[in-house]
Amino acid sequence: MPLTLFMTAHDPDMARGGFFRWLGFGKGERRVLEGQMSADPGEMPDTAVQKRLDVLSEISLFLIEHDLPVSPFTLEAAHDIVTQADSALCARVNQRLAEGHVLTVGFLQGAVDTEAADSAAAQIHALIVRLEQTVDAFAATTSRAHHATSDYNSALEVHVDDLSLIDPETDVIGQITSLAHCMLDRTREVARELNRSERETRTLQKQLANARAEAEVDHLTGLPNRRAFETRYGTEFEATRESGEPLCVAFCDIDEFKRINDQHGHEAGDRVLRTVAQSLATISDVNCHVARHGGEEFVVLLRNKMIEDAYAVIDEAREMIAARRLVNRATDVPFGQITMSAGVAEVHAYANPRDALHAADDALLKAKEAGRNIVLKADKPGT
Repeated sequence: MPLTLFMTAHDPDMARGGFFRWLGFGKGERRVLEGQMSADPGEMPDTAVQKRLDVLSEISLFLIEHDLPVSPFTLEAAHDIVTQADSALCARVNQRLAEGHVLTVGFLQGAVDTEAADSAAAQIHALIVRLEQTVDAFAATTSRAHHATSDYNSALEVHVDDLSLIDPETDVIGQITSLAHCMLDRTREVARELNRSERETRTLQKQLANARAEAEVDHLTGLPNRRAFETRYGTEFEATRESGEPLCVAFCDIDEFKRINDQHGHEAGDRVLRTVAQSLATISDVNCHVARHGGEEFVVLLRNKMIEDAYAVIDEAREMIAARRLVNRATDVPFGQITMSAGVAEVHAYANPRDALHAADDALLKAKEAGRNIVLKADKPGT
C-alpha cells in the first residue's frame, strides 16, 4: 500500500504535501511527485527527484514490513535507518533483528532516547574529565611552587638575620639588608597568593568531582547510570583478570513494563522503576555494583562470585521484587504482580568483556521468551 494512503488514514497531519515538505522537497518537486502518483509510469521525474522518491519507497516498505504506525517519529527514524544516516541507530536495529525480535515504536524511541542521552552525557563527562586533569596539573604545579617559595623564604630569613649582626652603618651592608627585607616581603606575599590558589584549586577539584559524580547518576532511581557502569566494568574486568578472581554480570529487565505505563501512566511507571531500583540496591556492596542501564533495564556486576553464586543473588532479588504488592496511589488500583527477568554471564569465560555483556543480554531475552519472572545463565562459548 502506498505510504500516502497510510498517512491519510492514520495521521491527517502528515498528508501528502506535508510529508513531502518534511522530506525537504520544494514546491516544484512536490508537484512532480504528486503527479507521479497518478501519472503514466513511463513519465519519470529527473534523477535527483527520483532518488528521493526511491527513499520514500524504502521508508514505506520499512514501515509496512515491520508493521509500524505512520507518525513523524517513525518516519524520521525509518529515514535515518534506510539511508544509514544514523549508524548507531542502524546498529541497534540490526542487532535486534539478528536476535529474532520485532521492531516496535517503544524500542525505536528507547534507542533514539538512549543515543541522545549517551551523546550528551558523554560530552559532559569528557569535559569534566579534561577539566579535572587540567586542574590536577595546575594543583601539582602550584604545590611545588608553594614548597619552593617556602624553602626560599626560610633561607632568606636566615640570611636577613645574619645581615642584622653586621654593622648597619656600612653603606653596602645597609643596602643589601634593605633589599633582602624587600625581597622577603615580596616572597611572603607570593607565598600567601600561592596558598590562596591552592585553597581555590582544592575547592574547584571538589566541585568537579561532585559534577562528575552527578553526571554518573541516574536521577530517577539514584543508581549509577550506564556511563558509570561502563567505567566500573572496565576497571573490574582488568582488576579481576590480573587477580584471577571470578566476575559475573547480569542484565535485569522489568516484565511488561509498557503495560504498567499504558494502564497507570508514566508517573506510576516511574514509581515502579524506583521501587525495583531500591530492591536491587539492597544487594549492592563493595563487590556488587548495581546500575540502571536504560529504560526498564538494570545491570549488576558481581565480583568474586562464581556463576552459581551470582545466579543465586540475582534470583533472590527477583523473588523479593515479585513478593511486593504495589498500588497506584492516585487511583488505589493495584499494579498487579511486578516481576523481572534476568540473564547472568561469567565474564572471563568469554573472549572479551563485550561478548560477556551480549551473552548476559541473550540470556535475558531467552528468560523473557521462556515466560518471564525467571533468571537464566548464559550459554558458555561453544555450547
